[in-house]
Amino acid sequence: MSPLLGVVLAVGIDPEKLIATVGTIGLFAVVFAESGIMIGFFLPGDSLLFTAGLLSATGQLPALPILLVGCFLAAVAGDQVGYLFGRRVGPSLFRRPSSRLFKQEYVDRAQVFFDEHGSKTIVMARFVPVVRTFAPIVAGVSRMEYRTFVTYNVIGGFAWAVGITTLGWFLGERFPAIGDHLEIAVLVIVAISLLPVAIEIFRHRRRQAKAEPPGEPVVDEA
Repeated sequence: MSPLLGVVLAVGIDPEKLIATVGTIGLFAVVFAESGIMIGFFLPGDSLLFTAGLLSATGQLPALPILLVGCFLAAVAGDQVGYLFGRRVGPSLFRRPSSRLFKQEYVDRAQVFFDEHGSKTIVMARFVPVVRTFAPIVAGVSRMEYRTFVTYNVIGGFAWAVGITTLGWFLGERFPAIGDHLEIAVLVIVAISLLPVAIEIFRHRRRQAKAEPPGEPVVDEA
């Protein structure tokens, strides 16, 4: 599943309407699902947290501390479930020849990525749409050390859930008019969330270009 496709699907969901429909408890449930349950990859995680913070500043949601604690716990719990699912059930899914979504090569690639970037992978993945949903599952399949995963899961969950929600609250407090242009603000947040994907694609293409052998010189037979 392409991260870009997940972002496109997420943009189609209005975070403000979603929060109005599901409420505060539903907000926590969505954060939980988007963090580590496969069916949650299309949910608007970044824009949802930002909108929740902004709505808290305008009094439409509970006070910021309540949101921060709830979103943080939901994000960490979601990744924990994803990791355990990947560790216990994932290998059999990746070995199924008929599976289009889960393939053994994904596990191999993830293992190489983990070996290259280390445990910080879990923190980095938090800020990449779709990747943050599947990263804990792949980490479980790849048998990342549980204590290491928990440590970086907590760090990443805090940076993501607390950071983006607080950003929305801060801007809502300082610039109340932003609520009248929420759609634009959400699009900006989504664009920022795409930056890690764009940077990774750029770096990957540069590595490929450097790895390609130079072309054979043309010999003039004249």
